[in-house]
Amino acid sequence: MTSSQALIAGAGIGGLCAALGLAKAGWKVRVFEQAEILQEAGAGLQLSPNASVILKRFGVLDDLLPASLSPEAIRIRRAGDGAALAVIPLKDAEARWGAPYLVVHRGDLHRALVERARAETAIDLCTGCRVTGFAPADGFVEISIQQGANRSAAAGDVFIGADGSRSRIRDQMLGREGALRPSRRTAWRSLVAAGDAPASLLRPETGLWLGRKAHLVHYPLRGGSVVNVVAIVEEDSGAQAAAMGWSTPGDAAFLEARFSDWEQSARALLHAAPGWRKWPLFDRDPIPTWIQGRAALLGDAAHPMLPFLAQGAAQAIEDAGALVEALSAGAGVERALLAYQTARRARAGRVQLASRRQGELYHLSGPAALARDLAFRAIGGRRLLAHQDWLYAVR
Repeated sequence: MTSSQALIAGAGIGGLCAALGLAKAGWKVRVFEQAEILQEAGAGLQLSPNASVILKRFGVLDDLLPASLSPEAIRIRRAGDGAALAVIPLKDAEARWGAPYLVVHRGDLHRALVERARAETAIDLCTGCRVTGFAPADGFVEISIQQGANRSAAAGDVFIGADGSRSRIRDQMLGREGALRPSRRTAWRSLVAAGDAPASLLRPETGLWLGRKAHLVHYPLRGGSVVNVVAIVEEDSGAQAAAMGWSTPGDAAFLEARFSDWEQSARALLHAAPGWRKWPLFDRDPIPTWIQGRAALLGDAAHPMLPFLAQGAAQAIEDAGALVEALSAGAGVERALLAYQTARRARAGRVQLASRRQGELYHLSGPAALARDLAFRAIGGRRLLAHQDWLYAVR
């Protein structure tokens, strides 16, 4: 067995970031992905400075810049009339937090990571390979792999379970403790051609609209050629929710009816969408441990969270940064994984719970929504900006 060998289950954003970081630190890395083709579905995402600084360290950030946007502000609006509740300035984000604040499509980020990983001789990507379990051995860890009808095993110095919110590795490590928690909300996504979108919504900024039991987020991407649109509504999908994936087709008529009393430009943006895909939103309660011997969890496998702070990908990237730092310290794998957990578990748990609370705030109605709107106006954009220092400041 080659020394300094890392095994990773999952070639999503977190798993690939960990692979790239470990390869740069001198590790040999094998990544096992159950999908036959490496492609990432999903919507746009925010790469706040706490994540972009790590992508820069891993050599990926420059690859993303042509497809990303540095928004000048976040404009918070009231759904019914489009009135601005606050404008959070972001032009000085890098000076304030130590790295740029970007928005990018998830697929563009994943593509950049895949291309970097394939170009790295220290990384071996195995697609169509599902990791079914792990077991400790004498001085290393062994994993079981299913590839079609074939079964095999691999051994390494460390094993990282980055296999998503329905993680098989997490279930082996912790049993069924802390089941996925349905939020009874669904997220709907689309990309609208800039020429079809209302001109008033093409500013180089993130738009955030707050309505009763719903909110809307949009921003331009890919050089301003498209507008990424995500609408989140309270919708109980019942027993179907657990079986829905990232790309369930959505009925535009349902969404337009749900937003029928919103301001005209918001409705026009929704109407311009060429089609919709939706997915149910889940999270879990924070879990007591992320590690077992030479195995550790990363990303959604450790801390699936709701998107209301836009930190799902960012926290997975933070995990990768902390993991690489810990494994590079020369203290031995098990001590390094304990240091990784110590660095990340409390912070990620705080973000999970704060994301839940933010969702409740966004979807208020009646007098509570009025009080929220008045509070946003009274606090103002610059003080709202300061409220993000704990989350965005580079560590």
